[in-house]
Amino acid sequence: MMADVQQTDRLGPDEHAGAPRESVTDVERELGLLLRRARGAAAAVASQVHPDLDPSAYPLLQRTFLVPGVRAADLATYVGVGKATISRQLRRLEDLGLIARRPDPQDSRGHLIELTPEGERQVRAAQDGRRRWLGLALSSWTPAELDTLAASLAHLNAAIDETRGA
Repeated sequence: MMADVQQTDRLGPDEHAGAPRESVTDVERELGLLLRRARGAAAAVASQVHPDLDPSAYPLLQRTFLVPGVRAADLATYVGVGKATISRQLRRLEDLGLIARRPDPQDSRGHLIELTPEGERQVRAAQDGRRRWLGLALSSWTPAELDTLAASLAHLNAAIDETRGA
């Protein structure tokens, strides 16, 4: 993400790659607020899963929940960290009893990561709590507004993915 920001810093003060300056500024402000709130919520969710869980490790549990048997290297790529960091985080999750590693039959040096039954139970509980909170926050929105938000977020994520490859 930082490389993405550095790449756009090369644009002049009035250049926003074709997007109107005021609109980009508004989106940047609102995303900044949302991300700050998300970081705070991530800490609360992580402590729900386990009091000693680092908030930055929760996305690893989430991804492992969605992709059981995921390779450690793929998790590192997914969250954007190096081998040493992912190894340390996975070791901690294993020590907490939330994940288990098994040898990768395709790669003798690698491991496949799965949630333990306790890890799965904790991730499900955290997801349920997060969805209840989000449902409450969005309870006054119409289905059309929710569909528009979901489509806009998907569009933004796709655009960000495209700029990473540029």
